[in-house]
Parts: sequence; structure tokens; C-alpha cells
Amino acid sequence: MTEFDAAAAAVQAALDAGARYADARVMHRRYESMTARNGDVEELTQDESIGLGVRALVGASWGFHAVPDLSDAAARDAGRRATRTAMASARVPGPPVDLVPVQAVTASWASGCQIDPLGVPLSDKGDLLVDATRTMAEHGADLAEGLYQIWDTAKWFVSSEGHRIDQRIRECGGGISATSIGDGETQRRSWPSYRGQYGTTGWELVESLDLAAHAAQIAEESRALLTAPPCPAGETDLILGGEQLALQIHESVGHAIELDRILGWEAAFAGTSWLDLAQLGSLRYGSELMNITVDPTIPGALGSFGFDDEGSPAVKRDAVRDGRWVGVLAGRDSAAMASLDYGGSVRADGWARLPMVRMTNVGLEPGPHTLDEIIAATDDGVLMDLNRSWSIDDKRLNFQFGCEVGWEIKKGRRGRMLRNPTYTGIGPLFWRSMDMLSSETVSWGTPNCGKGQPGQVGHTGHPAAPARFRNVRVGVSA
Repeated sequence: MTEFDAAAAAVQAALDAGARYADARVMHRRYESMTARNGDVEELTQDESIGLGVRALVGASWGFHAVPDLSDAAARDAGRRATRTAMASARVPGPPVDLVPVQAVTASWASGCQIDPLGVPLSDKGDLLVDATRTMAEHGADLAEGLYQIWDTAKWFVSSEGHRIDQRIRECGGGISATSIGDGETQRRSWPSYRGQYGTTGWELVESLDLAAHAAQIAEESRALLTAPPCPAGETDLILGGEQLALQIHESVGHAIELDRILGWEAAFAGTSWLDLAQLGSLRYGSELMNITVDPTIPGALGSFGFDDEGSPAVKRDAVRDGRWVGVLAGRDSAAMASLDYGGSVRADGWARLPMVRMTNVGLEPGPHTLDEIIAATDDGVLMDLNRSWSIDDKRLNFQFGCEVGWEIKKGRRGRMLRNPTYTGIGPLFWRSMDMLSSETVSWGTPNCGKGQPGQVGHTGHPAAPARFRNVRVGVSA
């Protein structure tokens, strides 16, 4: 049995058992990661799994079943079991479930990759982390850590509507961090981001991060933060670096525009959303500089793919345009429920998990400024970057974030380094205060987005650039 044969057998069995729609995914994933600490390799993980998951729709209810076996008998049994689960759920009356139409295609897609990350010798990858962490330790870090992660995923998708799609997605990335411990104080600096930077690309991404070249500087900055003055408390102009703004987008926009949260379908793991569908197209989410797109077509970004796990093709869409909320992240069923005409944002983190609405590349389009221009135009403020902590309520509305480092801005110049910088706000009020935005965009990759119950880990991308926000509450009052 080929992978397509197994998926097709599961779909046919689901239909024969009474499903009105069915789809099946075979996924084969290889994973590798390595961590190093203070000049020594600490852990190497290598894992591989393959299996089949099948969905069946009966009435208004979905059923799902997964097996680590691609034989004809196992695939057909999975299809029948998925349908039986759907039938059991359908005994409870519910609104009808339709699916937004999607053209059935036969297609193949693969992410770009110049250097196969699993083909790079382990010794070379280990030397990279060992050298960087040893340098950080030599420059004062009490705890010097480095890591990389690699995913190589092949998918085969078949639906009862005629889809037959195979994809290969290679993802990798890495990073380093230096932690310094003082008298009642612990500080960390990371490069290029906490837990690293990731993309749908080959080992060339890790090479481009040039970890060893940044090791000494971040170690020295982590020690300097131990004695830096604390971030003052009060209201001031806040400049966020691109990495921190990427997390701000992720938490206060990306999760909020997930349609299953808006509809109340997803609440158990991380809450719902403050957004109301009745305001789609009219709500003022932010300033006119705020243009948020959902774009899984960006080459190399971590949330990119050719087709989602329902067979919907990757398409760029607006979520916020000129500050107004105009789009959501949706699946075929949730979109139909909301009378929308698009899905395209459904994925599962493995063959044994039910596909659900997930972020793809949710990012802020660039603005007309540079970071230097933003700083020069700021008379009194704080520049913060690289996330250290985050907290947001169950409606994705009220938030507080802590950053690794801050810098005082006075009369258009960057001044003293500040420790323990924090800021807080309310989503739409915060975004409406954005008045300057840089053109220096980076597609930040987040490989650890949690959602669902049982929990799933999603890989998301967030194009972002530095921006300024007016009159933001920063610091913590005594």
C-alpha cells in the first residue's frame, strides 16, 4: 500500500459506513534537536513517526480516528471507526455543518531547502553549539545555552471530494541564550530570539544566524543587566523591537482572530476571543498603520505551506486593513457557520491529532520609517525587545509582557540599558496608539504555539518590524 492508497482506503471505508464527507492524512515526520550548555553537548533527541488520521462528517458532527499502521485493513478500520464516532456524536442535535467549497486538486508542494538539515553531520551541529556556549561562558555567563531543532514532514492527503495532495515541509532553526546570576537578580539575553529563530527552510537558516559571532555580546549584556537601573514605572512612549512585536501580534491578534475561538468552539485550553463577528468589517482594531495579513505563501516563513490539512490552497488574506478588522483564521466548517467564503487555516501537529484552526503567517505589513527614525522622533520613551514573560486574559484582550532588555530614550537618542522592562495594555487601545512603524521586517518563527485539548503544538510565523506606541503603561509600581 502506498501512502495515497492507505488514505484513499480510509476515506472510502468512512463513506461506506455512512459518512457524508471524509478526508484522511498520512504523515511521516522526522525530528531532531540538540542542546548544549556551558561548552558541552547536553542532549540529543532523534524521533520518527508515521501514521494515518481520518475525519468523518455525519450530520453536524465530526468523528476522528488515527492509527500507526498503513495496511489496508487498518486504514479501512480507521475510516469505519471515525464514522461511528461521528454517528455517536450526531445523536445530540446541533446546527447543520456545511463546508465552504474548495476545488479538488491533484498537487505536490515542497518548502525551499538549500542544505538538508538532517544531512548535516551531527559533529558539525554539535561544534556550532559547543563553540557558542563556550564563548558565552568565557564572557561571564553563568548559564550558557544553545539549541537547534529540525522537523522533516511528509504529508499525503485524500478527500471524498477528490483531493490528492502530497507535501514535504522541512523546518529548522536555533538560538543561544546567556543567563547571569547576581545578588538577588537573574538576567538573560538571547540571540536572535528566546528559544531561537525558525523557518520552513534548510540549515542555511541556522548558518545565517551566525550564533558564535553574537555569543560574547549577549553574555556581556546579560551581566550588565544585573546592575542596570530598573525600568521606571509610568506612562511613556514605547518602542517595541520586531521580535517582541511578533509575540504581541501572536497573542493579541493571531489568537483573537481564530474563528473557532470567536464562535466559542475553542475555549478549554486558552480561552475564546473578545471579537464579535457582527463587527467584522467595521471594528477599529488599531491605527491606520495597522495592516495585518494572513499569508502562508511567504517563502521560508515558519507558517508557510502549499495546502492546509483540509486541502485548501495557501492564499494571502487581510485580517486588519488600515486599522479595521476585516478577516479571520478559519476552517471550512467554521467559515460556513459564519457565512464566510474561505477557510485555509486548518492544521494538525501530527497524524494522531484532529486538524483545527491554527495561525499561519500572521504579520504586520511594513511601515514608512526605520528604527533610527523612530528613536530620533521620540523625546521621552523606552525601547524594549526580546520577550521574557507573557500574560493575557481568556478573551485575548488585556495583556502584560516582560522583555529581556530595555533602553531609555531621551531627546531622540538611545541611552541607558534598563532591566526588567514590562508593559501592559488593552489590545485595541494599544494598537490604536501605534503612530510609527519601521520597514525593517523579519518573519519571526514560533515553533511552540499551544492550542487544543488534547494539546497540540503549532508552528507559526509573524512578520514584524519595530514600531512606536504612545502613552503606554510601563514598569511595575512598588
